[in-house]
Amino acid sequence: MHHGGLHEEAITGKAYDARLFARFARYVAPYRAAVGGLVCLLPLVAVCRLAQPLILKQAIDHAITPGRLDQLTLPALMFIGVLAGESLFGWLEVYGLQLVGQRVMHDLRTALFAHILRLPTRWFDQTATGATVTRLTSDIEALGEMFAAGIITIVGDLLLLAGIIVAMLWMAPSLSLITFTVLPPLAVVAWLFRRNMRQAFREVRARLGRMNGHLAEVIGGMAVVQSFGREQDEARRFTELNAAYRDANLPVISWDASLYALVELFSSLAVALIIWYGGGQLVQGALSFGTLVAFIQYTEKFFNPIRDLSAKYGVMQGAMAALERIFAVLDEAEEGTVSVVPPPPDLRGDAVRPLVAFRQVSFAYRRDEPAISDLNLAVYPGERVALVGESGGGKTTVVRLLGRHYEPDQGGVLLDGVDLRQLPLPVLRQRMAVVLQEPVIFAGTVAFNISLGDAAALQRAEQAARLVGADRFIERLPAGYETELAERGGNLSTGERQLLSFARAVASDPELLILDEATASVDSESERLIQEGVHRLLAGRTALVIAHRLSTVRDADRIVVLKQGRVVEEGWHDDLLSRGGEYARLYRLQFACDGK
Repeated sequence: MHHGGLHEEAITGKAYDARLFARFARYVAPYRAAVGGLVCLLPLVAVCRLAQPLILKQAIDHAITPGRLDQLTLPALMFIGVLAGESLFGWLEVYGLQLVGQRVMHDLRTALFAHILRLPTRWFDQTATGATVTRLTSDIEALGEMFAAGIITIVGDLLLLAGIIVAMLWMAPSLSLITFTVLPPLAVVAWLFRRNMRQAFREVRARLGRMNGHLAEVIGGMAVVQSFGREQDEARRFTELNAAYRDANLPVISWDASLYALVELFSSLAVALIIWYGGGQLVQGALSFGTLVAFIQYTEKFFNPIRDLSAKYGVMQGAMAALERIFAVLDEAEEGTVSVVPPPPDLRGDAVRPLVAFRQVSFAYRRDEPAISDLNLAVYPGERVALVGESGGGKTTVVRLLGRHYEPDQGGVLLDGVDLRQLPLPVLRQRMAVVLQEPVIFAGTVAFNISLGDAAALQRAEQAARLVGADRFIERLPAGYETELAERGGNLSTGERQLLSFARAVASDPELLILDEATASVDSESERLIQEGVHRLLAGRTALVIAHRLSTVRDADRIVVLKQGRVVEEGWHDDLLSRGGEYARLYRLQFACDGK
């Protein structure tokens, strides 16, 4: 197993917060009425908090200091009332934010996953699985946390801070100005922290993606890891990635703790200034004791949201890094856009129009490394064509181009005379069924795995299973077609999984059947059963068979031999053997290997 490369997460450059917020706001827009209601709660919470020091000031100056205890009843009831109001409005705010946040996360995660399903195969070749999973899970969670504990609550904090400044200036302007002298250095500190925390959060997300990618790779290949005794090496690698993720969090923790401590320092300094200057004013009679107590209360309330700024700022920075990554995926172009292209010339001069035609097709996965070159190939209706050749000869590439998982660099691929680029992907792929060498089984019932949720295919599921011989093992399962299969079909044998994928292809009733090394990984008994079903399946259908075992293509209507992406031979089994060319060489090599 190798690491790095595709597992590396790019750490992007400067982020534009306004642009990111504007895009994120589109997902919040459907809930604008609920958000508006929550915003209306913010002034009510702020008023309840602002009223508490004022009520305390009135109680001290008009009841406690003059010794008129009979005047305490009303302030006490008012104080209890504003506390109850703060609790009620605060609960509604938190509950509403969490509720809307969960709905926004649901919508964004759904949109992101739907977009990922439509991305081209090349994107998945270049992107680590762990990085993709991170975007759909922890990155989305970071946005939910930002919404619930960041954006709206910051607005509430700003309203509270503005109210406190107005109240303090109204009560004692000179003492307010003394108190506010700590704000400029505090603003400088916040600016410095802003510069450093963004990069720290990007690094945290990047290393989390690498660790998730390693986990996905190892868990998916656990059989190989254990068979080759790689447990200690993979554990060591995971320890390194885990330590790197831990170390990436250390700067975040350091900045967070430092900001909290500095805000606490400035808060204590402001209280000290109030006591020093306000105490003198109190002795001189220029300030009441209630005003001094209220100032201290306001100062504490003033610095509480600033003290929480470290946590909220961390949430916001984490969300910014997450937004950058999520929108980077959403900006990736989806596969299979329909375009108008001129038809390639028909060099063969076919009298009968082929169902599938490759005309002067060239394609390379990497520049200067062509997978196929100037390929001309036709498959006629009802014909069974076998593609054979050495590994890397271009056989699987032909299938990928036919399914539009990749687009040709030159030339064109036609289906029933129409260039594939002129067909919508759903229309194209409904006309063909592909059976791969490694069958893909999903967690769900046997019936679901045959039909994949298609109602019409579900009606044909049992008939399809009988046709390919899969009914023999399905009927032995505890609940038959309703038996729940484990992830990746772990409770089935390799042959049973492949038989199930054959039944899936039959149930879809394709116009074109593509078998990509479909019998290469099954045992002889399963292969015999499959071949029996395939002969019945192929009757009246066009088929393109990519074969590893040359013994399976003897009955093909035509055999096409590919070498280094080019057609080097074409004909029937016996005819090609008699020529003594590339096909005969491959047949002799395989016969010699099988004979051992």
